[in-house]
Amino acid sequence: MENIIFHIDVNSAFLSWEAVYRLAHKGGTLDLRDVPSAVGGDIALRHGIILAKSISAKNCGVKTGQSIPEAKRQCPSLLLVPPNYGLYEECSAAFMDILREYSDTVEQYSIDEAFVDMTSSCHLFGTPENTAEEIKDKIRDTLGFTVNIGISDSKILAKMASDFKKPDLVHTLYRREIPRKMWPLPVTEMFFVGRATAKKLFSMGIRTIGELAAADPAWLKAVLQKHGEIIWGFANGIDLSPVLAQPEPNKGYGNSTTVPFDVTDAGTAHKVLLALSETVGNRLRSDSAKIQVVSVGIRYFDLSYFSHQRILDSPTDLTMEIYNAAKELFLEFWDGRPIRHLGVHTGRAKKDDSGRQISLFDELDYEKLAIVDRTVDTLRERFGTDSVMRAAFLNQPIDHMCGGISREKRTVDYDKVTVL
Repeated sequence: MENIIFHIDVNSAFLSWEAVYRLAHKGGTLDLRDVPSAVGGDIALRHGIILAKSISAKNCGVKTGQSIPEAKRQCPSLLLVPPNYGLYEECSAAFMDILREYSDTVEQYSIDEAFVDMTSSCHLFGTPENTAEEIKDKIRDTLGFTVNIGISDSKILAKMASDFKKPDLVHTLYRREIPRKMWPLPVTEMFFVGRATAKKLFSMGIRTIGELAAADPAWLKAVLQKHGEIIWGFANGIDLSPVLAQPEPNKGYGNSTTVPFDVTDAGTAHKVLLALSETVGNRLRSDSAKIQVVSVGIRYFDLSYFSHQRILDSPTDLTMEIYNAAKELFLEFWDGRPIRHLGVHTGRAKKDDSGRQISLFDELDYEKLAIVDRTVDTLRERFGTDSVMRAAFLNQPIDHMCGGISREKRTVDYDKVTVL
């Protein structure tokens, strides 16, 4: 085999990590993985969705991304626990550290999964299958949670293999095994095939991955554009993307937040946009990057979504410049309906600073704003996020640096939580 690629995926990651922590550190006696349970957000804050579920909860029909009331209707005995992203980040880091003991080329694909290129190091440990078993068992015995590992010569096939029967198993999906192991599967199991794409494929008479692989790629492209070519290639095991030890540079930065109440006035919306611009600007400066496109997204009370964008005259990382653009965009297309969710996103990110195009009509002192931003970043890094806050957020229900993972999801006060 030319390449040896592993895809390692933590089984029910958030729930597994929560279960292990409660058993090992909080005196818990009930393993959340053994009962119908799930990690879910706070309905009161309108973050009420299922983030992870146990296998028995899945067997009851509970799905990731499902609303908590709906999940409760399908599984009345469902045990819900709050999310703790700080814990999950620690568990993820420990998981990645073990993978790096086996290869120098580890690509973290998400918080709970990674690709590992074992081509040049697998011979040090044994056959691919034996090496995968060793990694799987070491993670379980050292960290207390289980993983699935898929083995192939490409990333897409390794990922497909890791999604086979779970938990705590190793699967192969070599090219010669595609007809037997992958093609009989429903097309909905194909990576990159979401609900909308699946619906179109069904209308075309394509219901299995094998039927997708046998379809005319020109026909698929005509109906699904470039996406059709991509999924046809995946269905045939075609994937030339390498495992990247260093992530590719971000093409854009963004944050969004679901507000605990419906926003019905521009003033409150502006505060949310300012808070989001604070976090986006901070991330840009932390990465020494600048952007030239700003977009604003609005999700209304009825869950309909609209967005609008603008190209700036010069690349920027300044909080106030991002905010001013976001505020103007918002006023251009908000139709006055109650708002549930707001987002500020950016594009055309670059790390090389080509300087600013000077304009006679500029009223902003960009150098002064840059000094203020850098000073505030330094103070927050040293003394905490809340050490410096704009006066506009005093005694306000809007978090002055909202977006991304909210505060209530970053940690859990276990003294206020019943640990069974």
